[in-house]
Formats: sequence, structure tokens, C-alpha cells
Amino acid sequence: MTLSRRHALMAAAALPFAAPALLRATPALAQAPAMAGPGFAPYHRIKLGGFEVTTLLAGSRAGDKPQETFGLNATPEDFAALSAANFIPADKSFNFFTPVVVNTGSELVLFDTGLAPEGTLAALQAAGLTADQVSIVVLTHMHGDHIGGLSGEDGTPTFANARYVTGALEHNNWSAAANEGFDAKVKPLNEKFTFLDDGGAVLPGITAMAAPGHTPGHFTYRLESDGAQLMLLADTTNHYVWSLQRPDWEVRFDADKAQAAQTRKTVLGMLAADRIPFAGYHMPFPGIGYVEAQGDIFRYVPASYQLML
Repeated sequence: MTLSRRHALMAAAALPFAAPALLRATPALAQAPAMAGPGFAPYHRIKLGGFEVTTLLAGSRAGDKPQETFGLNATPEDFAALSAANFIPADKSFNFFTPVVVNTGSELVLFDTGLAPEGTLAALQAAGLTADQVSIVVLTHMHGDHIGGLSGEDGTPTFANARYVTGALEHNNWSAAANEGFDAKVKPLNEKFTFLDDGGAVLPGITAMAAPGHTPGHFTYRLESDGAQLMLLADTTNHYVWSLQRPDWEVRFDADKAQAAQTRKTVLGMLAADRIPFAGYHMPFPGIGYVEAQGDIFRYVPASYQLML
């Protein structure tokens, strides 16, 4: 049978209506899985000169009433206004716990250990690393969310092949404080510790810098390799909005709140002036960004691809 032009046009016009019927008759070959909820890849790796720096998402958790943590001396109106201006809720927060691993080519250095071993070990594994490869563990200070991963519940050290480094003042203060967490996690490892003063070096290119206030001996660390720099701020700034845009706002966990505020302003001013990127333990994961000065306050600028080139 010869198909006329008229019949061809009629058949073509019918196709859009026939296709849905065919689709309905065909059983589904795949279905969307159940929604898993928000999440993050547990590691992020960048290049820093001859170093490789990996941030690890060791844990995260939501919190209520953030003003009671991050803005003790702020008015509710000011806290709500700043939150709204930055598109975040004033009645809830989300906290990140982000140890950092630095591969120098000869040493694998871990800065802080998370709340417990499990989260840090899982992030290390995702990054293609193991606890046995960690040769140095550096503790910026002795709060539980930084020392919790040093050992398991039975006291077994998590990093069997590591030596440990921390600030002398920080260790001395906590040794005298009769703190349960310190006594359980840090004291059993005392013989493996090296203690630094301000300006001391963990290794060439990794230098301690005193940043007191959060705790008396709280340290930041400057990483330098082949002209590239990155500051590890630990808990100098606890929130990317409330602690940067209002460095005078008091944080509940700061031991000396006035000193901590002054340290924040000094360190953030230096980072902004020198355009040095930083990693913050509680910054939104992956926790790496820059500081922009805006008069007497600061703004957090997340890093994009600058440190991956």
C-alpha cells in the first residue's frame, strides 16, 4: 500500500497522543529511592604548595536557641536582624566538627580528633586514609569535641603510631583542673606529648600561634609551603556569621570572653589584611574560606576553587 502525504501527516500528528499510552502500558524499570535527607561528603582536599590539606567532617548537629551560645551580650532584636540579613534562622543553628589532616609528603599530621573516634575514622576512610598512617596528632586545645577521638571507650588509643603535640600552657592548665575528659583522653598519652610555646614549630612549615580566650592556651596554626599559606583557626571563631560579623558578641564556651573577642578581632584583621585563607573547626563544611573586612566587622567568604588549582 502506498502511503499518501495526507496519511503520513495524520500519523505524525497522532504520535504525541500515542506515546503517553505506550508509556502507561510499560512497567517502570526503576524507582526513586527513599529520600536520605541532607548530607555532606565527609572530606574535602586541597593543595597548599607542597602540602595536601584535607578537612574531615567528623560530625555535625543542630541546636536550638543559638543566641544563648553565640550572642550572650546581643539583644534579641539585633541577633534576629543579623540572622535574617544572612538568610539563617535566629532560633536554630547547625554546628560542624572539622579536624584537618596535613600531608607534608613525609608526615601525616592530624589537627584535633572530633567528639569520638567513629566520626573521624569514617571521614579518614572516605578520604583514603587510615588511623595507623597518622604520625602526629596536634591538639589546638582541650575541649571535649577536640580530644574525644583520641581513644575509644575502653581507653585504646585511636592513633597507635602517632606522637602528640599541644601547647604547654594549655596542657598545664587542664592538668591542674581535674577534668574528667582530659584525665581520660589526654593523661594516658602524656609520655608521647611534645609541648610548644607561642611560635613553636610542629614541623617545618607548621607553626603555633597563641590565640587565647577560648581557653587560656588555645593555639592556631599557620601552614606554609612553597609560598602558600593557610591558617587553622580552631575555635577562634565559632560561627561564620555571628562570630565574624559581630566579633564582640560573647560565646558561651569562651573561658575569657573579653580576651576571646580581642583575639577574634586581631586574628580576623590579620587574615583580611594579608588575604590568607583559613580553616575553621566549626565553619560550614568544608570549612575553608577568606575574611573580608567591612569597617569594624568581618565577612566570611567561602573558598571555591582557588585552593584546588
